[in-house]
Amino acid sequence: MIGGGTRLVGLLGQPVAESLSPRMQNAAFAARALDWAYVPLEVSAERLSDAVAGLVSLGFAGANVTIPHKQAVVALCDEADGESVNTLVLRDGRVLGFNTDREIVAEIEAQRVCLIGAGGAAAALLPALPGEVRQFSRNGVWPPDAEGCDLIVNATPVRDEPLVEPRAEQAVVDIAYRPDGRPTALVEAARAAGCREVVDGLEALVRQGAASFRHWTGIEAPLGAMRAAVGLNG
Repeated sequence: MIGGGTRLVGLLGQPVAESLSPRMQNAAFAARALDWAYVPLEVSAERLSDAVAGLVSLGFAGANVTIPHKQAVVALCDEADGESVNTLVLRDGRVLGFNTDREIVAEIEAQRVCLIGAGGAAAALLPALPGEVRQFSRNGVWPPDAEGCDLIVNATPVRDEPLVEPRAEQAVVDIAYRPDGRPTALVEAARAAGCREVVDGLEALVRQGAASFRHWTGIEAPLGAMRAAVGLNG
């Protein structure tokens, strides 16, 4: 139950109705016996500045930032660790921006990467990608070509078509997910091809969410509770 002493964390984006982050983060707070609550806050681009100022005024502990605000919110931070951030920490009236999306690909080894997308999610992942990166977007080079790449990363919201056909020797990371837990077209194709590693959107959500949790609370995230909350095992 939310009370006068509850610390609040928000989710700024548009849309946010299908996000599993509130379920996941509230499960994490409960698992650590923290009197914290995570609330989705639908915010248009025109009201983003007002929304961030409101979080500070209302004493929020922090926020996640999702589509389409990950790059625009950087200008509203007192400090930011890149050109795209997905986590805000509000401390002493200051807004600190962090990029926890990097955790999604932090331990994957690759020499050539096919990165699909050019929005905030792609910008957030780009600094953490290993090796040579070939980037594809509908506003630039299209269609994507993963020939010769050993890692494919889908940093777009596309869920219903694979965009490329993965091969067994490749690893695949798809940040898109379906709220009902069904695999996206790319994840389904990667599993069918026997890809050497497949990180689906739900696991990606947990990885970046765990890092956000640590930034807000200063304690380790309960990964098991977070994975269970979004329908993953372990």
